[in-house]
Amino acid sequence: MKARGWSAALVALLALVPPASGAVEDVPFVTTPDEVVIAMLELARVKKGDYVVDLGSGDGRIVIAAAKRFGANGLGIEKDAALVARSIENARKAGVAEKVRFVRQDLFKADLTPATVVTLYLMPDVNLELRPLLLALKAGTRIVSHRWDMGDWKPDRSITVETTTARGMPGSSAVHLWVVPADLDGVWCGTGNATGTKMLLAQRHQRLTGNYSNVRGVQGFEAAVEATRMAPATGGRLTWLEESDALRVDEAAGPFAPFAGATFTRSCCGGCY
Repeated sequence: MKARGWSAALVALLALVPPASGAVEDVPFVTTPDEVVIAMLELARVKKGDYVVDLGSGDGRIVIAAAKRFGANGLGIEKDAALVARSIENARKAGVAEKVRFVRQDLFKADLTPATVVTLYLMPDVNLELRPLLLALKAGTRIVSHRWDMGDWKPDRSITVETTTARGMPGSSAVHLWVVPADLDGVWCGTGNATGTKMLLAQRHQRLTGNYSNVRGVQGFEAAVEATRMAPATGGRLTWLEESDALRVDEAAGPFAPFAGATFTRSCCGGCY
């Protein structure tokens, strides 16, 4: 974890210096308790075949645990060169050096696109700065944060992990999970038995409101976005087909009962013709 422990005098001094872009990362390192590491990886359902990227990887324990206990491959990204060197040695001792890598890099310049799981133990403001990068990842990517949330991007699930403090006292830590939702915002045009139907979706993270209109009138609905699926509150399920930028009606219920098996394709120009 990166925690901020500036003294008042140092803050005053820094106020005279022009700020650098991005979050300040030259801050003390605090380890994630082992029981929290395991809880984070279990909450994300890490398994063989996953690629876990830990942002601010410290001594490498999350990536190493993902490889050793869950069979995943992984990458740790850390700005402190000494911690990177320690992580590489820790991976060698754990027997997973061939499954993991550790690099010294700015978090905001890292390529996160190969990740199926991203883990974090940063600070709230850093999480918020990273949020656009995380939301842009492939739908279904799991994001797990120790302690801190993502503002109004509410977790899909949160748990509390019982821990033991450095002084041997009982404590607890929050762990939050998000699953990156597909980007369904916009206008969609029905095909097949939905031909002539226009669907308008307005999305905010995992929640959306929408309506569809055709010669029969206008039907409104609310829905949740579950990775690559849209689930209207009144029933039914649509699956996002990323390769064709389309929504297929897999379960025809509620407002989508008339459209069993139909597909909606994203409009290029805001209308359906």
